Amino acid sequence: MNLEFLIPIVLFVCITYAIKAVVDARVRRQMVESNGSQELVRSIVESEEARRRHGSLRWGVVLVALGIGFTAISAQGLDHITPATLAILLIATGLGNLAYFLLARKLAA
Repeated sequence: MNLEFLIPIVLFVCITYAIKAVVDARVRRQMVESNGSQELVRSIVESEEARRRHGSLRWGVVLVALGIGFTAISAQGLDHITPATLAILLIATGLGNLAYFLLARKLAA
């Protein structure tokens, strides 16, 4: 399998992520240096941390649901891409997103 086409895509993603990290760090530093209120800085840092945790939770739940979907496909002996295999994966992804939504609501309460 020839995967050479992935090299520019991965390079682009890495460069984009590096630029985002640098910009975020610079914005945080400017907030701290501008003598903003301590409460504002703390609330921004806490909201970023909560958003990061929720992002990890969402990906974790969706990937587990997709793993269950792939297991179901394998258990049924489906070897080719058919509408049934795609339906199983779409249902697993949807259920994973719904499970995340319910978990996030439960954590917020």
